[in-house]
Formats: sequence, structure tokens, C-alpha cells
Amino acid sequence: MTSALLPTYARAPIAFERGEGAWLVARGGERYLDFGAGIAVNALGHAHPHLVAALTEQAGKLWHTSNLFEIPEGERLGQRLVDATFADVAFFANSGAEANEAAIKMARKYHAAGGHPERYRIITFEGAFHGRTLATIAAGGQAKYIEGFGPKVEGFDQVPTGDLAALEAAITPETAALMIEPIQGEGGLRVIPHADLRRLREICDARGLLLIMDEVQTGVGRTGKLFAHEWSGIAPDIMSAAKGIGGGFPLGVCLATREAARGMTAGTHGTTFGGNPLAMAVGNAVLDVVLADGFLDHVRRIGLLLKQRLAALKDRYPQVIQEIRGEGLMLGLKLGVPNTDFTAAARAEHLLVIPAGDNVVRLLPPLIVGEADVTAAVERLEAAASSLDHPKDTPLRGAAE
Repeated sequence: MTSALLPTYARAPIAFERGEGAWLVARGGERYLDFGAGIAVNALGHAHPHLVAALTEQAGKLWHTSNLFEIPEGERLGQRLVDATFADVAFFANSGAEANEAAIKMARKYHAAGGHPERYRIITFEGAFHGRTLATIAAGGQAKYIEGFGPKVEGFDQVPTGDLAALEAAITPETAALMIEPIQGEGGLRVIPHADLRRLREICDARGLLLIMDEVQTGVGRTGKLFAHEWSGIAPDIMSAAKGIGGGFPLGVCLATREAARGMTAGTHGTTFGGNPLAMAVGNAVLDVVLADGFLDHVRRIGLLLKQRLAALKDRYPQVIQEIRGEGLMLGLKLGVPNTDFTAAARAEHLLVIPAGDNVVRLLPPLIVGEADVTAAVERLEAAASSLDHPKDTPLRGAAE
């Protein structure tokens, strides 16, 4: 069958019609354990009753008014995020890419408002992924996303992750900010050491730069803290978040200190759909659950259990699983077989996982998973690993980036 959709995705030949908790049900009735969560989006699983109630109640009242008028639920969600983080202000958008665009513009405008419009360049790190817009693919710096779309957007300089000498050398009088993911998700679940994040904070303070944290994938409880940078004991000046913050409803946010946002005055930035009443109702419902007593403790406990079970699996299948990466319920398996093959083998066992760069597969289950879900997932992972456990001389080919 010829599809009317633009063929920018190589979709797996399966369609789901409903879900409950950590499980999805395909059109044919087959049940799949979802350890991808829509790429870290369905933070509270599928059809969470509190989210369903919030969405349906709001849908019966008001969907959209635009940002020309006050949106009380947006004011409430913004205040709750400010109260729970380093930030003073929030700007709501519809996606992580839009939140990152706002962060980039904010960093540039900060210096322009301070009389230094020449300070517009942002240093990013190899292996990064910040989105699919022209600016965010330039920020990510990966050729496979940039090629064919004309000249790369100016103003981004990349340095190797962890090379602080290269970073210091890259800073010029035109540098405005550093931008980094605390854990590179698309880049292969590479955890940035806490000491390195603290050093970035020191460099920014010493050089008058802003520190931007891209927490689109790591935020909203995914690592066992509300935001992953909290593990390092430092705070950014600007932070993007999305994915889990809407629990499956399109929602992104750029959070910042009032000082970092000083240039973002009336008319400097905007959005038609961002912060609409539907999104704000769901975002508040997500926070109701994630900020409840014991929720993040649960994520840390289950994350540790999953990591321990994966370590045992690695010991049994060292040719297939080479390394366990990540924090909390954002974990990755560095593989000795193509990650595309492993993803397909897991799907054959009715387990959904997500490929990433560096020949890694990601395990990003809903944050509400329990011990029984972990047991079921590890059993399926073991079956997938067993099916791919070949001799050492088997060539590694076709791994997805």
C-alpha cells in the first residue's frame, strides 16, 4: 500500500490501538511491553487515569484562545515549575526543538540586551542532539542531519565531550553560552560526569557565559531527580524540557533565571499553540503525580533494580551486551551486535526498545513501572540476546546511528 505520509521514518510494521500503563496493544490484539515510552515521552505510561481525567475535563471547556489572553492554568504550571527548580520564569512551547530554539534566542538576546550583540556564538558538544529545526541541527552538529539543507546556521561551535582544554580554547569574545545535555540520549546514552558539569558551571561564571541545559529527554523524573543536572549539585541559567512533561501531550518549556531572560521582552518571541489550555491541564496533571511524595524515590529504586538485572544479563551475554549506561530509568545497552538487529529481536519478544547512536539501544520505560515489569522486560531482553549470541568473528554491520 502506498502511503500519503512523507517517508522520513522507516516505521516498524506494527500499529497500536490502545495502551494501559507500561503495555501497548496492537490492532491484532498482541500485547507489547513498552520500554521506549514514545522515546521518553509517556512518562506516566498509557491512559493514566489522572491525565485522562484532566484532558477530558479541559476538552469539554476550552481548547485554545492564543497567548493574546491570560491562561490561568499556564500561570499555575509556570509557577509550579519555578517553585520546583532554579528558574524564575517559564516560556511554554509545543516540543523540545521549540524549547531549545527559545533557549538559543534567549542566550543571544541576553548579551545583546547587555550591550554586547557580538556575543552570539554557542558552544555545543560532539554527540549532541538538540532537535530538527535548522538552528537545532546546527547546534547538534551531526552531518547526517545537516547535509542537504543548505548552509549550516551560523553561530555554533562544537568541541569533544569531556575535553575541557578544547572547550577553553574554543571560547572567544563572541561566545555567549555553553549548551549541553546532562546525558546524551540520541548520542548513545553517554552520561556527562558530574564533575564535568560542575566545571562547566565554573567556566561560565568566570567567563560571563550562560549555561544552557537541554533536559528534553532527561527531565521530569527520568533519572530519579526532577531534572538530571540536580545530581551534579549545580544549576543552569537556561533549561529546556519537553517529552515527559506532557505525558504524551505535545508540550515543551524553556525555563530560566530572570537575569538570563532579561532580553526577552514583549514582542521578542512568541508561539500560537504553546501554553494552550489543553497542554497546561495535562502538564499540571503530570506534575501532580511526579511531585507527589515517594514518586522519585520509586524511580530511583526501580532504576537501580533494572540496572542490576541488566548487569547480570551482560555477564551472561558479553558478546551481545558490552556496557550498561545511564541513570534512573534512562538506561542504554552498548551492543556487540547491530542495534537494529537487537531492536527487532526484542520486538519479536513483544518488548519495545529504542535505538540510539554509538550502537546503543535505549530502555526508557514509563516511570510508573514496577518490579514485575522489570522482570518481564529482562526475560524478553534475555531471549533477544540469546537469539543474537554469535561467535566473536561475526562481523558487526548495519548498526543504526
